[in-house]
Amino acid sequence: MTCPAYAFASEGGIDAILPKMNEFIPMLVAFIILWIVLAKFGWPVFNGMLEKRENTIREALKKSEEAQIESERVLAEYKQQLADAKAQSTQIIADARAIGEAVKADITAQAQTEASDMIAKAKLAIEAEKKQAIADLQASIADTSVDVASRLIGQDLTEGEHRAIIERYVKEAGSFNGN
Repeated sequence: MTCPAYAFASEGGIDAILPKMNEFIPMLVAFIILWIVLAKFGWPVFNGMLEKRENTIREALKKSEEAQIESERVLAEYKQQLADAKAQSTQIIADARAIGEAVKADITAQAQTEASDMIAKAKLAIEAEKKQAIADLQASIADTSVDVASRLIGQDLTEGEHRAIIERYVKEAGSFNGN
């Protein structure tokens, strides 16, 4: 019974699977009617559902492709904006460094100029004080030498004689100065 060959052999062979003629014709007529009804009413509905599903899938694929293209465009836009921002920040940093270097150079130049001016003013002040000290020293020496000369001579000199002696002495003392 487990093998179909034994089933055919025990019930009379091939007649077991073939329908009987009195059952075959009504089954054939019912099958044809069913087929016509399904072909007339069922198949268009089924075909419409298939076409609707196909259109839905096609539209979803089209929308997904459009979304992918849009996302790639937005990604490219963002990458471009990022690159622009990086370039702009690099330019800002370079400009800031250049400005910093320029300010540093200006400050250094200004400091050097001020230092040179201060040194020049100090030299002028030292030279003026030196000349004043020499003039004071010469006047003091002249007065001292007139006093010594008048004591040595033993007489007072007139104003004109004092001047002549002082001027001669200043000329001689000036030649010793060397400056």
